[in-house]
Order: sequence, then structure tokens, then C-alpha cells
Amino acid sequence: MKKLALIALVAFIGFTTQAQQAKITFKTDTVDYGTILKGSDGVRVFEFTNTGDAPLIITDVKSSCGCTVPKKPDGPIAPGASSSIEVKYDTNRIGPIRKTITVTSNASEPMVALKIKGEVKNDTGSVLERS
Repeated sequence: MKKLALIALVAFIGFTTQAQQAKITFKTDTVDYGTILKGSDGVRVFEFTNTGDAPLIITDVKSSCGCTVPKKPDGPIAPGASSSIEVKYDTNRIGPIRKTITVTSNASEPMVALKIKGEVKNDTGSVLERS
């Protein structure tokens, strides 16, 4: 009888202490710059929504290199609310773009990898080659 009461107590505590949890859902996990010219605007945005039932707190956003500067949102994001992470790539670097941005938060999946890709071309050549 004691075992049955103990099992019932543990089950009751388990049901009542289910923690609320934030969940981060991105519209897309990859931003494609396409082919852009050297010196172009390098700012792009990753939009997301907190689809969980607790406030989402983004604690850190890091890039895989110094040529990409991410900016995390300020403060917690309420359940159901949306926000964004701004990423600025240094478009003075000619060549392919393949970078990863790591987002750390209190979400059910605490680390998410976002990617940017594309190519920066030099602003040389004829007018016909640029169009």
C-alpha cells in the first residue's frame, strides 16, 4: 500500500511541475545574399517567433568569424511575440560567403545554428557584365 501511495504522489508531482518552456521558431535558418557587389549593404535579418509558453531570453549570438557581426534582441520575447536577429556581413571581402551564426537561449533547443551564404563580386568590368 505504501508503494502505491508513493507512486501516486510522484505521478501527481510530475504532472503539477511541468515547466513552461520557450521555443524559438525561425522563418528560415538560412539567408542567401545571392551575388552582390563589393561595398553593398551587408545587413540581413533572421526573423523568429517565440512559439513556447514562457518568455524567450536570448543570451548570446556569435558568428563563426569577425567579418560577420550579429546583433541580438534586447530583453525577453513574450510567448507568441516575434523579433529578429540582425546580421551584418563585411561586403568589402570579395568571394563566397559561407558563415554560421550560433544563437544561445533558454529555449527548448538551447543552441540554434543559422547560416548566411552568397558571393561578393568585385565592382569591375563593363556595364554589360554588371547587368
